[in-house]
Amino acid sequence: MEEFQSVSALIESLKKLPGIGRKSAERMAYQILQMKPEKIDQMVTALKNARDNIDICPICGSFRENKNCPICSDMSRDQDTLIVVTSFKDLLAIEKINSYHGLYHVLGGNLSPTKGIGTKDINIEGLFNRVREGNLKEVILATDLTLDGETTALYIAKLLSSYPISVSRLAYGLPMGGQLEYADELTLAKSIEGRNFIKKEL
Repeated sequence: MEEFQSVSALIESLKKLPGIGRKSAERMAYQILQMKPEKIDQMVTALKNARDNIDICPICGSFRENKNCPICSDMSRDQDTLIVVTSFKDLLAIEKINSYHGLYHVLGGNLSPTKGIGTKDINIEGLFNRVREGNLKEVILATDLTLDGETTALYIAKLLSSYPISVSRLAYGLPMGGQLEYADELTLAKSIEGRNFIKKEL
């Protein structure tokens, strides 16, 4: 017996999610089919609402809802300091520690020559547009402590060397090869406190 076309289409859609292979997609698809119709309707509505209401902030690169970015619109934040992160999940990880109250810039990925990801594929130009405005005093590089993350941090640090701002890198307690989103709150807080300055303006 061949698989129903509707089920095949659902499985193919689920396979597009990161980390979901054929078997996992099949299990998820058949679990969805066994859900009550109203539960499926709620899921479909939630997906549509997320699609329609959530987009990328043109300033910081973070997610925003209904054109309102909770980071950029919060004028109580320290406007002098900006943390550069790889992903929105990294931003959330730092926000949870409640010890950093500055701005963010989400790159949306790391530079990776082996994967064909270059400077035009991530939000680097947006970062330099913000630096050129002249309001920042420090940029903290918080890209992942992986080879690609280090490459990205070094590239940004080199380009920032000509600007009159301090540039630091998270270091304290974070293991090489680790991803920021998986660090515990204490380790992450200490890494911000003990950041290493790549370039410091007096």
